[in-house]
Amino acid sequence: MPLIPEEPQIHESAQGPRVTPASGRVAPTPRPVPGPRPAAPPRPGRPGPARPVPVQRTPHAAAKPGPPAPAATPQIQLIPASAEGALDAAEEAVDLLLESGRAPGDVLVVTTGEPHPWAAHELSFGDAAYWAQHDAGDDVFYADASVVGRAASRPVVVVAVNGGAEDITARTLPLALGRAGALLIVCGDAQKINSMLGAGV
Repeated sequence: MPLIPEEPQIHESAQGPRVTPASGRVAPTPRPVPGPRPAAPPRPGRPGPARPVPVQRTPHAAAKPGPPAPAATPQIQLIPASAEGALDAAEEAVDLLLESGRAPGDVLVVTTGEPHPWAAHELSFGDAAYWAQHDAGDDVFYADASVVGRAASRPVVVVAVNGGAEDITARTLPLALGRAGALLIVCGDAQKINSMLGAGV
């Protein structure tokens, strides 16, 4: 019997130091285990706390120097459509933008002919309420070509060439291009739009 207790004591003494110091000095034991992991990613481990700050600073710094030219000349996409189908094409474009992760407040939709039903509905509550929604900037905003000059810039502008005189469209496209921060989508007659924008898209 004395042998049995001695053996467990020996085992306990061997394990005891691990348990007793473990509570106070377990760090040395875990350090070797994580050591190999940090050995390869020791820098990633430390940048973890610094990731939010440097990563955000880097994109902003890189984005500002790089995109000045792109900001001045947004990408242009043309969706061929008849005057009758331009509004539907614009709606589909907006749906795709939202499904791809664009925030509703990033999108401005401009019509050259009949106003969008949403715009007509909202204007029935008064001009002030209509523009208050524009200023809130938290949803897709629909504007008629006659007021696009008053609209603020948004990352994406969708133009539905759904009628109206050609001179209205000719004036609206450059204004819409100026309001588009990153992307201008134009739904309408491809040949007319290309000639009005002065470049093939």
